[in-house]
Amino acid sequence: MKQVVQNYKSGELAVLDVPVPGCKPGGVLVRSAYSLISTGTELMKVSEAGMSMLGKARSRPDQVAKVMQSVATNGVPATYRKVMGKLDSYTPLGYSLCGVVEQVGAGIDDVAVGDLVACAGNEHALHAELNWVPKNLYARVPDGLARRHAAFGTVGSIALQGVRRGESQLGDVALVIGLGLIGQLVVQLLAASGVRVVGVDPDPVRCELAERLGAAACGDPASAAVEAAVAELTGSHGVDQVYLAAGGGSSNQPVELAARLCRDRGRVVDIGKCRLDLPWNAYYEKELDVRFSRSYGPGRYDPEYELEGRDYPIGYVRWTERRNLACFLDLVARGRVDVEPLVSHIADFDDAVDTYQRLKDGDLKAVAVLFRYPEHAGEAVVPEVAVPAVKRRTGGVSTPARAAKTPVRLAFVGAGNYATSMLLPHLAQRDGVELSTVVTTTALSAANAQRKFGFAEATTDLDAVLGDKSIDAVFVVTRHSSHAELTRRALLAGKTVFVEKPLALTEDELAGVLAAVEESGNDRLQVGFNRRFAPLLNEARKRFGARTGPASLRYLVNAGRLQHGSWYLQQGNEGSRFAGEGGHFIDTASWLLAADPVSVYAVATSGNEDLQVVLRYPDGSTATISYVTTGASSFPKETLDLVADGKVLRLDDFVRASVYGRKRWVSSRLSKARDKGQSAELAAFIKAVRTGGPMPVPLESLVATTAATLAVPPGLAGGAPVTLARAR
Repeated sequence: MKQVVQNYKSGELAVLDVPVPGCKPGGVLVRSAYSLISTGTELMKVSEAGMSMLGKARSRPDQVAKVMQSVATNGVPATYRKVMGKLDSYTPLGYSLCGVVEQVGAGIDDVAVGDLVACAGNEHALHAELNWVPKNLYARVPDGLARRHAAFGTVGSIALQGVRRGESQLGDVALVIGLGLIGQLVVQLLAASGVRVVGVDPDPVRCELAERLGAAACGDPASAAVEAAVAELTGSHGVDQVYLAAGGGSSNQPVELAARLCRDRGRVVDIGKCRLDLPWNAYYEKELDVRFSRSYGPGRYDPEYELEGRDYPIGYVRWTERRNLACFLDLVARGRVDVEPLVSHIADFDDAVDTYQRLKDGDLKAVAVLFRYPEHAGEAVVPEVAVPAVKRRTGGVSTPARAAKTPVRLAFVGAGNYATSMLLPHLAQRDGVELSTVVTTTALSAANAQRKFGFAEATTDLDAVLGDKSIDAVFVVTRHSSHAELTRRALLAGKTVFVEKPLALTEDELAGVLAAVEESGNDRLQVGFNRRFAPLLNEARKRFGARTGPASLRYLVNAGRLQHGSWYLQQGNEGSRFAGEGGHFIDTASWLLAADPVSVYAVATSGNEDLQVVLRYPDGSTATISYVTTGASSFPKETLDLVADGKVLRLDDFVRASVYGRKRWVSSRLSKARDKGQSAELAAFIKAVRTGGPMPVPLESLVATTAATLAVPPGLAGGAPVTLARAR
């Protein structure tokens, strides 16, 4: 396996091939998915390694003292050999990662192979493809938390322990000095605890970031604005706590500033490694309580706790380092702490040496940097979604052309709101269409649909409909969880099928539908992706014309909040909102780009409320779908921009469209309601049923769109692009 190492004597950084660690009792073997570079602690080690021997000695006087003691005890030659041998060895880097359990050692029963865990420790959570991690240094990752976010677990625990040492209370005012990675997390943790925070850092970019993440005010340590903010928030009494999160350096400014801005008998908590030459008078006169925060929490540096797995009783030690780790992961999973804005750069693990060098040289300005490991690192999380091949049995079902005056007989399975408002009104008065039977699970809803739209029959017996040879096509318009199974049964019964989106909620469901196609030879299937049939969008596409180069497409979907009680909220049974709706927008993008996507990359805000889904296409085109629920209800629901070859197509919520190129075309504003293509889609479907001609959308395209939609959850979990692999 590969591991990042450093030679402290020469300063050399390397990615070495080293043996795979064994899976010892009392711990688990973890395959890394993401590991976090501590831009403070690790860069300090990297910088020290590049110093001269004198520089190293000056930076580590504690080690010099040990050397002098060894000289007194063992003599100069023996001490020299010992020191040089230690310096001229490779040492590991890293202490915070997320990965998948690959092996479970004896005595471990709280996790299993395939579980996702966050790991801690500068001997056990290294920048390496595989690590053995003892029980008290890992914690299971909550469901739905992205792997790259879980990699923050250890540094989050450091920040959390520092906040605990400050013993903040609701309504307190705190000062955070140093707004690097730890400082930014301290700001968020304090804000989540009801504490008003003032931040201090010479970097205005970091100050602005801290304010976005919850700080009341931030500024340069030499700025009068910081003192003014403290005076305003505290009535000139001073802050209740000061958290020193500044990095190593020769300046004594942080502790002096802490004394000046802290209230009488306030607390000063040292989290980072900064100079602590305490000005005696200032600290004495205010009787300031100076505290140290020891890394991740109680248990740190205790071999019986960390290596032997002996936990401290919760009644005596409420927050150990493992409990801190689990607590921080929970806070991130619930959206109380947002680590995504802290991610400045994600580098492939193979580029580790170059990444460290860029950080050291200042070419890469970063708060947090992650190493992303090869795709097989997340074996429990699918890095690839298969797009099943469509196989048709020869000599299967065929749909003969119908006589011109013979009506197409339709059956509806389901008669809910969408069916009765968006589909049936277009079919009830259409010439050449006969609404034969409506099937629902409750008798009354079937009777209501029969009365309103003129169905010849109403029933709750699905088998009777599927066995009725006079019915030409079946519409499946039920809840999402039943779509795939009902479609499969209707295809096997030889019916032409129109199923509302989504076609399937899982890969297994999609495979079941395609197995029915192969078994029966019946590929007469349409999914309700109606937007590609919208007249206004079709006109705009025609005006845009053909393209020669790759395109960029942006699709903003201002979905809005769901009403309380909506069945769309039943994600356990009915899938997520994007699983239900996302196929619409992926299909529209693929139709406009005339291709099927080859990869999907998805990111989300805290709580997965707002999604960004990036699709990549074979010719290099990309489509970004922003599916948001937190926007203003007064803003249009759907806006789309397509850019290529010096041209721009713009669609404003199916009300107005425009194309900019050598000539400009702008549609007139529609006087009637938005036409999103349902009528034209149904007309195309009925025509295909009547004539026996091709279905409006090729089955391969429907499958590709469904597979891309299904790739979003593993993409969110994995934090990396998911390849859509075409099965052969």
